[in-house]
Amino acid sequence: MSNRISTDTNLIKAMEVFVAVVETRQMTAAARLLGMTQPAASQHLANLERAYDTQLIDRSTRPIKTTQAGALMYRHATRILNSVADLATDLRHQGPHPISVLRVGMLASIATTITVPLVKLAKDKFGVQDISLRAGQSGDHEGLLRTKKADIVISSNPFYDMDGLERHPVLSESFLLVLPASYDGPTDSLEEILTRLPLVRFADTTSVGRQIEQHLRRLKLPVPRLIQADRSSMVTACVAQGLGFTFLTPTLLIDGFVEQMPMNIRPLPVAGLSRKITVVARTKELGALPNEFASATRNTLTKQIEAQMGATGLRAVEV
Repeated sequence: MSNRISTDTNLIKAMEVFVAVVETRQMTAAARLLGMTQPAASQHLANLERAYDTQLIDRSTRPIKTTQAGALMYRHATRILNSVADLATDLRHQGPHPISVLRVGMLASIATTITVPLVKLAKDKFGVQDISLRAGQSGDHEGLLRTKKADIVISSNPFYDMDGLERHPVLSESFLLVLPASYDGPTDSLEEILTRLPLVRFADTTSVGRQIEQHLRRLKLPVPRLIQADRSSMVTACVAQGLGFTFLTPTLLIDGFVEQMPMNIRPLPVAGLSRKITVVARTKELGALPNEFASATRNTLTKQIEAQMGATGLRAVEV
């Protein structure tokens, strides 16, 4: 084994790449998770193997598997990366307040609604001095948690496959049938609606889009015409203009109703399509803050749903 590591090799970054490759079992997925190109990820992995003069990944198999040396490296690398993250957290929390710096990831669809209440809560009750907020989708949250770039996320994915996390439920919500306000056809049959309007839904690149696509397959419901977008505001804008209909949860509809988009919401005529919103944080790092964030998020969202959608929206929510 070489005892000398080239000075231009970022050992910690190389370990992050290696761990991501092992956990995703794909070089491309690992690179995407870490926000880098696939060639850059491959170079980091090659640097790590060269530094320790051993092969860590069996490149002849698909999906990717570790060699015996790679399994040993994975155990050590995860421990090292966790220690580095713990050190960074401890240093950031040094000061007159237990939580001096807080990094938050949240769903883009609810970010506008919950930002101010959560910022006020963090500063007034927990004495947070510096807070950074990032809006995105659940796939973005996975990357933030795995790379330790967020302390806490409010997401539609509880990340049960990741260890060392605490989870605080916010709410569960069923999808609703969302029609243009001008629509005057039947509302109790998706097949009938599809003969009159195309479906507007989240793109397959989003977790909501994939969830809807899987549900349509289970129903064996053909969708002859389709419009896809990756933001709820884009979906609701199309529906409000009469370009189609959609399935959305109450929290995904908030921004559209706040902007007074004309839409008609009804219970979805097929059951079984819902999602959960959860506050996820690394275990015991933030004290009572994650649970307080979950409570504040729940209260804020339910009040906004009631104000914008009334009883139809509230009936779709369980807290």
